[in-house]
Amino acid sequence: MHADTSRRTTHLNGTGILEGRVALITGSNRNIGRAIAREMATAGAAVIVNGHRDRAAIDAVVEEIRSAGGRAIGCLADVSKRVDVRRMVQEAAEAFGKVDIAVSNVGIRNPVPFLDLSEEEWDFTLRTNLSASFHLAQETLPYMIAQGWGRIVHIVGGSNFFAYSTQRAHSIAAKAGMHGLTKALAKEFGPAGVTVNTIAPGSVDTERDWSKYRREDHDRAVAQIPLKRQAEPEEIAAACLYLCGPGGYVSGQVLHVNGAQHVA
Repeated sequence: MHADTSRRTTHLNGTGILEGRVALITGSNRNIGRAIAREMATAGAAVIVNGHRDRAAIDAVVEEIRSAGGRAIGCLADVSKRVDVRRMVQEAAEAFGKVDIAVSNVGIRNPVPFLDLSEEEWDFTLRTNLSASFHLAQETLPYMIAQGWGRIVHIVGGSNFFAYSTQRAHSIAAKAGMHGLTKALAKEFGPAGVTVNTIAPGSVDTERDWSKYRREDHDRAVAQIPLKRQAEPEEIAAACLYLCGPGGYVSGQVLHVNGAQHVA
């Protein structure tokens, strides 16, 4: 069961903490990305909704935001490709004049035993996870630097910090690289007023193809969480809003949102 999100679908009255900001969220046509897009819009930001396929899902999120009184556009783009990211950022700037907030949320984690992992699969995973964050940061940072304010957030996974997943060496390596990028960018661009942080969700109640998962594994995983439930996508979105709003002195850090399943 998903939490009641009625407060996020009420009319947006333009008094939010992100009023006047522009937020680009990759992979925001479903699940965690969709929740972040809605949260940003509710806080007053204009939003760019992205997906690399399923235009109808992108348009549905855009319409959801607009019908609630917010501002949003949709952009179909493969963020593993620099040309697509550049076009998406240009479309955002044409629509809203700038980009203040960049949330890198796209990621794949197809399990493959390490000794069976092909070079092609390794390269594809790094392009989709790590290189996508590199492209997004390079294309949006000039706007942030020019105005002396910016927020970059990388959504990763807990497995690259706690290594509890098997057969995901490629995904874990890429996501660990994303947090390394977080730390490097936070140091380099802090003087320009830009903060960069990582969010590491634990188990989240998202829509997925459950035929790839065994129910007993799901139940066992939930039983190991001290809060005895999965996170809602909206709870990850709330953490993102904190880092982009009131958490303006937090930079170069990782925020674990896992119900105390793993503690650093």
